[in-house]
Amino acid sequence: MSVTNEVKTVEGAKTSIPVRIGHYRWTICALLFFATTINYIDRQVIGLLKNDLMRDLHWDQIDYSNVVFFFQLAYAMGLLGFGKVIDWLGTRMGFSFALIFWSIAAMAHAAARSVFTFGAARFALGLGESGNFPACIKTVAEWFPKKERALATGIFNSGTNVGALITPPAVWLIISTLGWRWAFIITGAIGFLWVFFWLAMYQRPEKHPRLSKAEFEYIMSDPPDPIKPIPWLRLFPYKETWAFFIGKFMTDPIWWFYLFWLPGFLKEKHNMELSQAWVPLIVVYSIASFGAIGGGWISSNLLKRGWSVNAARKTAMLICALCVVPSFFASQTQSAWGAILLVSLGCACHQGWSSNIFSTASDMFPRSAVGSMVGIGGMGGAVGGMLIAKVTGYVLQWTNSYVPIFATAASVYLLSLLIMHLMVPRLEQVRIAGESQ
Repeated sequence: MSVTNEVKTVEGAKTSIPVRIGHYRWTICALLFFATTINYIDRQVIGLLKNDLMRDLHWDQIDYSNVVFFFQLAYAMGLLGFGKVIDWLGTRMGFSFALIFWSIAAMAHAAARSVFTFGAARFALGLGESGNFPACIKTVAEWFPKKERALATGIFNSGTNVGALITPPAVWLIISTLGWRWAFIITGAIGFLWVFFWLAMYQRPEKHPRLSKAEFEYIMSDPPDPIKPIPWLRLFPYKETWAFFIGKFMTDPIWWFYLFWLPGFLKEKHNMELSQAWVPLIVVYSIASFGAIGGGWISSNLLKRGWSVNAARKTAMLICALCVVPSFFASQTQSAWGAILLVSLGCACHQGWSSNIFSTASDMFPRSAVGSMVGIGGMGGAVGGMLIAKVTGYVLQWTNSYVPIFATAASVYLLSLLIMHLMVPRLEQVRIAGESQ
């Protein structure tokens, strides 16, 4: 982190006195990182157990896609409502409720015996997990000035990769010693530990006893937003809302595909069991972590160099959209490690893209609407995830080919960015009707 983030200068007639700002906001960011890590540990377990579930419970590709569909359906429904819950309860209590709910749902998978009962457990998990990103983005909007939000988002969003990185060896160890049902119980229980630290360490900046006056002033250095909560129905008439929705609808499903089908892809196309595949999966998500932080760093660095928010965000997103194109060849190469590296590139570019598209929500809307706005966009991504779950299941069942899915994954980011740019040529904060600015 550069010194300019942590020091401000008081200038006199002849002297400049550096004043320490402090860094407690990064402690809050670390809590968001760990919550997101847990979120992805809990949701990824089923993808790693796909082959075991299909063998033990006699599922086919369509059965598995139906279970994934139930998760995406609940996630879409939950994101639309949970954003409002987070805005209403506040990040401290709303986030705690979400994490307790999804931890219980994750553990409940151990009792499931059929597609229906697994689907019910996944539905409950989707409802609970839908609270994570609205809460994280709202917390970043509360705790960081605009010039640091993409970097902070990239850091906490890298928890998706760390969660995906930790889970394969952990699940392999659990199922090899205790069986696959214990994988759901043990990973689901981790969330209760996080809630303890969150309640002990989190308050809003204006109420936090550990926050220095200098750091509080730095956090609040942007022009003030309206404090009054904004009903989410009032956000729908704005083209900025639909640009964010479409961007998430088109690109989020690609990450869902990687998360839920990558272990199966390695098994079906390169004959890798989980005992062999967990090392390549660690490589994929390790590289993706650099993409999450790097994508946020690009736009944050451009902003510090004097670029506009519009130019910085869209330039970073364009770089990610161009670099993801070669991932198409992962479906065609005969080299297992060639496919793994190409998928790693796709995952890294998605995460860099995600760090910036999330930040556009707080670029375009006031803090009081960010939770609802991220919920609306996340719902779009989850609806897209529902569609790709069904399409992937039928494509694989009927053709046994991953080529159409990887072709979509390689091209959709450029199309999405074009649509977003045509809808919103300039990223700037919306003036909500009836709200003082």
